[in-house]
Amino acid sequence: MDNKIDVLLDVDDVVCFPAYLVWINEFLNTNFQEDDFKGYIKEKEIMKGEELQEFNKFIKDRNPYQEAIVLPQAIEVIKKHLDTCNYYMLSSCINPCLKEESGKLFTYKYNFLLKILPFINPENFVFTNAKHLLKGDIQIDDYLPHLLANKTPYKILFPASHNKSVPDTELKKNKIVRAGSNWRNGWENIDILLEQQEAKSKKLMRKKN
Repeated sequence: MDNKIDVLLDVDDVVCFPAYLVWINEFLNTNFQEDDFKGYIKEKEIMKGEELQEFNKFIKDRNPYQEAIVLPQAIEVIKKHLDTCNYYMLSSCINPCLKEESGKLFTYKYNFLLKILPFINPENFVFTNAKHLLKGDIQIDDYLPHLLANKTPYKILFPASHNKSVPDTELKKNKIVRAGSNWRNGWENIDILLEQQEAKSKKLMRKKN
């Protein structure tokens, strides 16, 4: 047993942006940006009926992690805290619009994580959407319901377009910390928050000893 902090870390919209927005722009011949959306599932926000069905056919056999965009400073900050943190990549592999095709996503996401995070043991890749079943010391996620359902004591909401409207009063009531208001510097704020928790952990260990 080590004295490291166990961090439950989400992947999509926290570590990377999968290629769904790239595909939306390709399909519609548009130039949407991440900040243009309010919902979690972008395609459902701007497409309905037959158009949405055609889009799902368009992406059916494509790998969203082949064209994924890694968020600024994500890899650097994760690596910086390897000596004090055990990371568990806690992420779903279910596409709610293509559930019957989602089996391939497990392979796509696994290979992507192996590539960008070779310093994390793949045994720490936990592919599930039932995040309430696991508990760590810190949980980092962009989707508020996942944080609300989990019993991890220190929770961080990663900034995303779909959680901007979450009031600070609700976060405070549920003891959730927001890592800034913009995903572009979200990992800079995560770095600071991790350092604060590491300092608290070291202080607690000194008291125990």
